[in-house]
Amino acid sequence: MSAGNYNIHKTEHDVTFDPAKIGPYGDTMNDGKVQMSFTLPVANDEKGAEAARQIARKMGMDNPNVASRIPLDSDFTLFIVYGSVAHTVDYTAIHVATVNEETMDMDAINDFIRDRIGRKVVFVGASTGTDAHTVGIDAIINRKGLAGHYGLERYEMVEAHNLGSQVPNEDFLRKAKELNADVLLVSQTVTQKDIHIQNLTELIELMEAEGVRQNYVVVCGGPRISHELAKELGYDAGFGPGKFAEDVATFAVSEMVKRKSAR
Repeated sequence: MSAGNYNIHKTEHDVTFDPAKIGPYGDTMNDGKVQMSFTLPVANDEKGAEAARQIARKMGMDNPNVASRIPLDSDFTLFIVYGSVAHTVDYTAIHVATVNEETMDMDAINDFIRDRIGRKVVFVGASTGTDAHTVGIDAIINRKGLAGHYGLERYEMVEAHNLGSQVPNEDFLRKAKELNADVLLVSQTVTQKDIHIQNLTELIELMEAEGVRQNYVVVCGGPRISHELAKELGYDAGFGPGKFAEDVATFAVSEMVKRKSAR
């Protein structure tokens, strides 16, 4: 099925699916097979397994089977449950807020900066607040990057600064001023009790209170970050899993040029 062309697709078993009624696929088309995992505060025994099956049924799973159970300690067990669901979604009616720029590669981004901005673009990034995880910000900034996608430190027309983890928002903003940053990158991995939303909101409020929000392109990223959420919180863009330095850089430098043209 090509993008934007919702033709009925046939598998090698000549089983069709309707894009207006998309459901989970396991062994055969439309079988509704799903797998889920969760932890219960129970022992790793038959009673615990039955509790897991009942939880799965209440979540809408038919004929749940506990495929695996892993004791975490004497009173907590991780269950992996396999079964079927009857639910479907209308894929043709789904609309998601996304960054619209077509991603450029590293060389194209360097050329774009030379031609349209005329100087190096300064990126400053960190895992802010109490977040001690650096894998996300390292993947975007550090020279090595991730999975063959080089980080911003390797870009000839980028000056990149990785401030690390657990950087208070006040210190992050102060350092951005010192470095004459153009783009601020905020990574958030810890999301328990929506602490990432609180931390992200605090940064924007601090910037607005100091009257400097308009001075920066501000981007956030993390496992539970979407572009829609980022915009709601006052950021220019948000990037979730599967995005790399070139995605972030393309948006940031394009946004800088748009702002320059709008003045």
